[in-house]
Amino acid sequence: MTRLRFYSLGLGLLLSLCASAQEAQAQANTRISDLTVQQGAIPRRLVGYGLVTGLDGTGDRSFGTHYGAVHTVQSVVNLLRRFNIEVPAEYLRLRTVAAVLVTAEVSPYLRAGGRFEVQVAALGDATSLRGGVLWITPLVTDPNSPPVATAQGPLLVASDAMTVSTYARRGNSGRIPDGGVVEIDPPQAAVDAQPRLTLRRPDLVTASRIAEAVNAAFGAGAATVDDPGSVTLTPTGGSADNVNGFLAAVDTLPVQAYVPAVVVIDGREGTVVAGGGTQVGAATVSHQGLSLQVGAPENAGDPQSPGSVWLGPGATVQDVAAGLHAVGAEPREIAAIFESLRTAGALSARVVVR
Repeated sequence: MTRLRFYSLGLGLLLSLCASAQEAQAQANTRISDLTVQQGAIPRRLVGYGLVTGLDGTGDRSFGTHYGAVHTVQSVVNLLRRFNIEVPAEYLRLRTVAAVLVTAEVSPYLRAGGRFEVQVAALGDATSLRGGVLWITPLVTDPNSPPVATAQGPLLVASDAMTVSTYARRGNSGRIPDGGVVEIDPPQAAVDAQPRLTLRRPDLVTASRIAEAVNAAFGAGAATVDDPGSVTLTPTGGSADNVNGFLAAVDTLPVQAYVPAVVVIDGREGTVVAGGGTQVGAATVSHQGLSLQVGAPENAGDPQSPGSVWLGPGATVQDVAAGLHAVGAEPREIAAIFESLRTAGALSARVVVR
């Protein structure tokens, strides 16, 4: 057995196992809380402008007021001024500091003292934030609103394993786990007598199954489908006196979620993930030296010819992906072929290229 055939069989087996795992997961029950969010539970998005210090010469190229990242120099001057230290801006030569944008998404129910993760990204021409520490940064929900949280701490920057040269590696963004702290309690939302559940992914089949599960547990009329993205709840009996307890009980109810037919392709690595057990119809695709024929009879051609993939009727997305990988197709070529299959009508699933 040649190495190419061994690789093809191994990859096909791996994709088959992934498909079997996806099918088993699709048949498993999922909690309603994993499929929906309560109406009004809108996450708070926070943003702030800060400084990362302690960089090893990889910060902004800020040299006084002459050229470079002038805003970084001015920020450092303002920072030192808070400690009653006056340093003329033209005397500063900073390569250990970088101006950054700090962002975060916080639960609307997180109270004062609660911690959350923040994302940090360079604003200037810093080459890397590795080894830096974020100076305490106020976070706001709107540039004209008062701060509601703060962030600080050492950054975690992921290394680029695809780069051979260590010098060429770049880390212009990073994160700080539990680096943010809520300083002010969010406004409390009133509990509605008829709460509503919003689906994370609107789908009429899933919304109907959620309503059926709630009605089966609490009686007819406890849930009504408004549209593919919303289900209105009506507490019945003793549940009307304790709406929060009713919502907690609804969140734990199991329901079988509908898995749509979607094909997700990684445009950089060529990874193909298919959901919904999608099959590919008869089609012929020729793309830059590659030839794919689906639904061909056994004697239609030579399946061993270079750059050719021949698949019989009933071929699945996994079969097509395994065949393309076996002939050495590049990630962008795999994405283009699946897009062509969808455009030609041979693939009914939605294709997502990342």
